[in-house]
Amino acid sequence: MTLNYNSSSELKAFLEQEGLGMQKKFGQNFLVDANAKRILVEALGVKAGDEVWEIGPGLGAMTALLLENGIKVKAFEIDKGFIRILKDLFGGNENFSLVEGDVMKTWQEQAPQLLRGDAYLFGNLPYNIAAALLADFIEKGCAFSRMVITVQKETALRMAAKAGTKDYSSFSVLCASAYKVKPIITIRPSSFYPQPNVDSMGVLLESNLDDKSSLSANERLSGCFFKLVRALFASRRKTIRNNLTAFVNSKEVCEAVLRENGLNGSERAETLEIDIFLSLAKSIDNMRLYKKEC
Repeated sequence: MTLNYNSSSELKAFLEQEGLGMQKKFGQNFLVDANAKRILVEALGVKAGDEVWEIGPGLGAMTALLLENGIKVKAFEIDKGFIRILKDLFGGNENFSLVEGDVMKTWQEQAPQLLRGDAYLFGNLPYNIAAALLADFIEKGCAFSRMVITVQKETALRMAAKAGTKDYSSFSVLCASAYKVKPIITIRPSSFYPQPNVDSMGVLLESNLDDKSSLSANERLSGCFFKLVRALFASRRKTIRNNLTAFVNSKEVCEAVLRENGLNGSERAETLEIDIFLSLAKSIDNMRLYKKEC
């Protein structure tokens, strides 16, 4: 079985021949732009023998490119029809393994080695789960050395946003706590089959857990960092004093934390740099006076 992954018409004919359809609920769009594929694979920077998790391989366009270069691919696919095709195409390749089902429910069973940060992730992430999946990886300490993902452009801009910009959000801080985020290519709807209604963007995420300015994995997982960030962004019009007081459930503790971090309390979350959130989390964690649910 051979497929021309760069031709929308041939992919459409193949799907019809196999009795397969594109399911909107799974966010299925095949990248048919050969140049965009090359840029994404090169950005991942993997070599023969490296292991890559591929999310949503579809019919295997990117899977084939990776396997051709001696990469070990662990593919996560939910669509039963595509699973059948992937098995037919790559089942005999010793470097290919397939995890069937919803990646949101299956990834943790495959993850022990990822706590050491010695694997890579690649994928055209379904728009409806992209942010939730990335947040789940980060919050549960799943540390990839490098990720190259394609997401909706709006999501990519939020991931890479800096303090003080309109796209800066709790998701921006979450990503920055574990990765250096760099947009690498804007991909127009015409580069996909079927064409989505919005632009997409390829994004490179490189682990920053060795940086001194970053919380270690243990600090992020043992403290209140993630909940604190969400709490400070929960009511964007409120000052951090108001949001922080509600979070620690104490005006006295709030004022002590603000003083320790050189803040007057009138600031808003969207103006704070990542290092301020990290410092606030450390202060609260050290005080051991935050709410019990943290």
